[in-house]
This record gives sequence, C-alpha cells and structure tokens, in this order.
Amino acid sequence: MFSHNKRLQYTVRVSECNPGLANLMLEQFGGPQGELAAAMRYFTQAVGEDDPGRKDMLFDIATEELSHLEVIGTIVGMLNKGAKGQLAEAAEEEAEMYRLITGAGNDSHVTQVLYGGGPPLVNSAGVPWTAAYIDTIGEPTADLRSNIAAEARAKIVYERLIACTDDPGVKEALGFLMTREIAHQKSFEKALYAITPNFPPGKLPGRPEFTSVYFDMSKGGEMRGPWNQGPNWDYRSEPESQMAVDGGTGEPSVSMTADEQAAWDAMALRTASDPASDPPTGAELGMAPDDPDAPTQASASPRKRK
Repeated sequence: MFSHNKRLQYTVRVSECNPGLANLMLEQFGGPQGELAAAMRYFTQAVGEDDPGRKDMLFDIATEELSHLEVIGTIVGMLNKGAKGQLAEAAEEEAEMYRLITGAGNDSHVTQVLYGGGPPLVNSAGVPWTAAYIDTIGEPTADLRSNIAAEARAKIVYERLIACTDDPGVKEALGFLMTREIAHQKSFEKALYAITPNFPPGKLPGRPEFTSVYFDMSKGGEMRGPWNQGPNWDYRSEPESQMAVDGGTGEPSVSMTADEQAAWDAMALRTASDPASDPPTGAELGMAPDDPDAPTQASASPRKRK
C-alpha cells in the first residue's frame, strides 16, 4: 500500500531556468543509473524476497528512490519552467524561441517540443527508459552486490552533474541525492555480509582446481599485483597451460544418431568449398582486358557442376 505526501524529501530551490541543464538532469530521471531504475530494481527484489530483514530494507530504499525520482523530476520541471511557458504561449519570435529551448550547446529542444518541458522518462540523449536496466536475478548474494555497484554508479553520475552547474540550489539538492547513494551502499554492504557465507554467490561451490587460477592471456606489458600473484593464485602465462585445462584434447565432440549423422554428412558434402579453385568475382569480370588483375580466359570460364 502506498500513500504520497506532497512535501518533497529535500526542498528544491532553482536560481534560474536553464533548459539545457534540465536535459542533463534527465540522466538521473530516466537513465540506466537513475532513480526510477533504482526504485524498480529494489521494489522487484523486495517483492520476491523471503528474508524479513532484507525485504523491509529493500521496500524502504525502493520507496525512498521514488522520493528521489520526485526530487530530480522537480529539478527538471523547475529548470524548464520559463521555456515551457514561452513555448506554450508562443511568446517569442521563432529564432529567439529556438535559442531559448535549445540551451547552450544542448539538445534540450527535443524534450521541450516532444514533452512540453515536463520530465519525460528518457535519459539525457532522449532514449526511453527500459526495464532492461533492471538486472535482478533473484539470488541475494548476487543482487546485493549489483545494488552496491548501482549505487556507486549513480553517485558518480551525480558528481558529474554537480560539476556541470553553478546554481547553488541545484548543487545542494544534487549533493543530497548523491549522499543518499552512499548511505544505501552501506546498507547493502551490511545486508550482504549478514549472510554467511556470501561468496561465491549462490549455492554451488566452484571447482577447486580452477577457482584460484589466473590465466595471463593478454601478452605484452604484463602486470602483477594482488589480483594475480601471491600464495592464493596459480599464475599461468604459457599458452600450453591455458589450453585444454581439463586434460582433454580441446577438440569439441558430439554424439549423433545414425540419421542425424547422415543428414550432416549430406549437408557437408553439398556445401563443401573447393580450395584449389580461384573463381572470378564480379569485380574481376568488370576489369578491362589489359588490366593485370583481370581473370584469364580459363579462369573466367564457368565451372560445370558434376
């Protein structure tokens, strides 16, 4: 059950309208790292969660993300407010109107003309929001790690947006939203480590002969560090140690019925290439006769099928 309070979680104060900046803010409204994506990610996880503690936490954070969606959407609306009214009432000459809604080097005219200055569910490039942004897989030890990464990515986007504006009120509101990403990361970290064990994710253990092997497969300028050296790592740099690591031949095989084998043999015979041939191509057939690359009379003759 939901209810809504018209008071924002954080007061939005915008010093002046700026449709170009509003367009950038859409990244956190309808973008992959934005507030709607976060709310839907945590809401779907909460609905499917059986642990009462995690369920409560996920519903709390999902609901707060909807509050953040309201804050960022309000910022977009306030930044667009002047241009929205002028566009709706056609208050300016055409050239001046285009200048107003475009903003400084920004494609904000797309959101102004298509959406009337309101906050559409698109990112800053106008790409519509999609449920493909939600990567929930239904295993808490995997989903909580994904949530931690999602909050980290959102914090970085907010840092970049803060760097794009000198409006003190917008900076302050964005700083609050950025800071809440940190708080959510902390909650998700605690929830993850409240599960013991939590690594590797899921139930099945890895095969011990491969879990601590590091394959050095990018040659030239190899670097060693805690990610591939030390007593916990089996470092393999020789190509021979990276192929057929199961002890087999490395050649794939499949068992087929007699009918499947016969059909495959017929297909292979029908589609076999002739490595000894050098058939002329269309480009060669179009060359002048004195061109050194032109096909000879013999090679230009079509080959008869047997």
